[in-house]
Amino acid sequence: MPRMLPPLELGDIVRLRKPHPCGGYEWKVVRLGADIGLQCLTCERRILLSRRTLARRLKTALPRPGDEQPTTT
Repeated sequence: MPRMLPPLELGDIVRLRKPHPCGGYEWKVVRLGADIGLQCLTCERRILLSRRTLARRLKTALPRPGDEQPTTT
């Protein structure tokens, strides 16, 4: 069963399985389309990955700031 890519928006932060050569794991989504554009948060290098490749390499999509779910007590 192929992995599904979670819904992404511009500005989302994603964590990939393997580190970039600079040592960073976290990337910012800067382009959406047939290919996904990512910018390394450590060295600011930009890359393009196909949706299929990103779905394979993605470890987790980090929550957006301010999107935390309110807790009920």
